[in-house]
Amino acid sequence: MSTITVSAGEPRGGRRALFLVTIALGVLLNPLNSSMISVAMAKFEHVFHVHFTTASWLISSYYLASAVAQPIMGKVADLVGRKPLFLIGLALVSLSCALAPFAPSFTWLVVFRLIQSLGSGAIYPAGMGIVRNVITDRQAQALAFLSVFSSGAAAFGPSIGGVIMNYLDWQGIFLVNFPFVVASFLLAIFVLPNPRRGEHQSAREVLREIDLPGIALFILAIATSLVFLLSLTERPAWWAAVTGLVAFAAFGWREHVAPSPFLSLRFFKRYTSLTWVLVQFTTVNIIFYSIFFGMPTYLQEVRGFDSQETGLIMLAVAGFSLITAPITGRWVARSGSRPPLVLAAVFMTAGSLLMLTLHTASPVWWLCVVLSVLGLSNGFNNVGLQTALFAASPREVISTASGLFQMARYMGTILSTVVLGLLFGARLTTSELHVLAAVLACLGALVLAMSLRLPRRA
Repeated sequence: MSTITVSAGEPRGGRRALFLVTIALGVLLNPLNSSMISVAMAKFEHVFHVHFTTASWLISSYYLASAVAQPIMGKVADLVGRKPLFLIGLALVSLSCALAPFAPSFTWLVVFRLIQSLGSGAIYPAGMGIVRNVITDRQAQALAFLSVFSSGAAAFGPSIGGVIMNYLDWQGIFLVNFPFVVASFLLAIFVLPNPRRGEHQSAREVLREIDLPGIALFILAIATSLVFLLSLTERPAWWAAVTGLVAFAAFGWREHVAPSPFLSLRFFKRYTSLTWVLVQFTTVNIIFYSIFFGMPTYLQEVRGFDSQETGLIMLAVAGFSLITAPITGRWVARSGSRPPLVLAAVFMTAGSLLMLTLHTASPVWWLCVVLSVLGLSNGFNNVGLQTALFAASPREVISTASGLFQMARYMGTILSTVVLGLLFGARLTTSELHVLAAVLACLGALVLAMSLRLPRRA
């Protein structure tokens, strides 16, 4: 096993703050780039002459790559060291952001987004591993500090992207990464401790622990399933459906026999309470990201708002989610996770139903009211479900459970692109938005049922 240790003592005072800022500037890149792109989808459709169904691959491919990259990069860190991997990740993000503005076609833009995802997917496990190894005093406060950066980047990404696009067009959402990347890279060279290798894993040992066949089958199964589902708006790609089913079957067999499975299926059967939390989190993310990625496109294509105005309207979602998060923390500590999760489900269902009242002449203030109701639910869900996860996870599997929790977020996001692709793919009017609202209201009712089945002190 890896025993990479640090070469310097724990940072104190100002050096501790600088250490955490260095990590924070890196880990915010994944949520920032995940959310900024929501206000650029309409622009990509026009620039590259594609439908929303095709443009949604910029989102789904990014999250699929993230879902695969993060667990792999955690293993790779044992081979090359966490600081080198952190720097490699920043270099990959920099490379992708330098090339993406000059993408000659939509396919190349997707490729550059994949490179960006691999880079940010390396930064997160490397950065968090450094923090857990180096920071022992007030570690919870350090992790909370990093959480503020990542959640803030995700929440305000559409607003930041909207303002940047107003001045630098769509290329700006890639160029804006450079200040963060350069600052984090330079600070990391001097601030982060160099690894000292003791007994470490060889490349062969690392590869043995990474279930490459399982990962390949997982990617094939998800990608071909997406191709089939998104093709339903025009001519169904039946070959993709067959390939997806065969790949899923092979993936299930592989994970059953693999010594170190990528996704242990036995785990879900053994820990049923935890599995229900993961299902609920996946469903919550389908709802949230359908709003997060769907509403900016609707506001621009149907209502005629520019990217900056769209980003400001989307603040209604971001602002309230940040306000409710600290309140939920105190509520959960006092009453458990069930009450805030029930309230979150009510807000999601109510907000989805309120979307049925929107029309082409709805005033901006009413748009903000509807989005605020949906934003309120997000803060309750993030804290409440994280607490429910800890309550349902025995101590010995908490690391695995946390990884699956992140995987559930990615899968919910990928499925949201399927929902949006099916509804917005051929055309987008207020009628399609109302259909989306009805679908999300049904999912909200399902989340409410799952919240009610939680133990009262979960």
